[in-house]
Amino acid sequence: MIRTAVLVALFAVPAGAADFEFCWEGANGYRMEGRMTVPDALLDRPLLTHDDVTAFTIQGFKDDVPLGAWNMAQRHPGTAWNLSFDPRGMVFPTGGMHDGPKGQAWNAGGRADDCGNPGFGFNSGTNAQDLCVNNVWRTDSMINRYTRFPVHPAGQATLDCGGAALLGRTVQMPRLVTPAAYGKNSPW
Repeated sequence: MIRTAVLVALFAVPAGAADFEFCWEGANGYRMEGRMTVPDALLDRPLLTHDDVTAFTIQGFKDDVPLGAWNMAQRHPGTAWNLSFDPRGMVFPTGGMHDGPKGQAWNAGGRADDCGNPGFGFNSGTNAQDLCVNNVWRTDSMINRYTRFPVHPAGQATLDCGGAALLGRTVQMPRLVTPAAYGKNSPW
């Protein structure tokens, strides 16, 4: 009896989970913001997938006007749903097939024309990163498929919406701080 009570109590306690936020900036004033929750116990893995995420929601904008939203609770058998998250690098891998480990399909498959009407979705595949709005592939939202897509712990003051292409494609490197940069207050 006591053993059963202890087991029930242990399983009744919610497992620790980490909340993350992200934003994406597409072309021509398109933007997407989102949140996801991942169990703490999985964060030491090199790659997490849609099967590991316990909550996920996105909302799209065009020139700051809401376009639509989607969350994983809206999934049905025909929903395109692939998510890859690198918790060590704090990025969504991009540049690969939309349904592979370096791609994303959040209610938008490879043609990004299957998000529902009304509907909203995001796709990162071998052609580009782009949005689907009301079953229409928004080609005017397209950006380079290798554009970095960072993820941040929830509550971070300023979200980085990416915008720098990866793999040698116009990546802006951080400015190096040298001893001379400190002037007479230099610790060197």
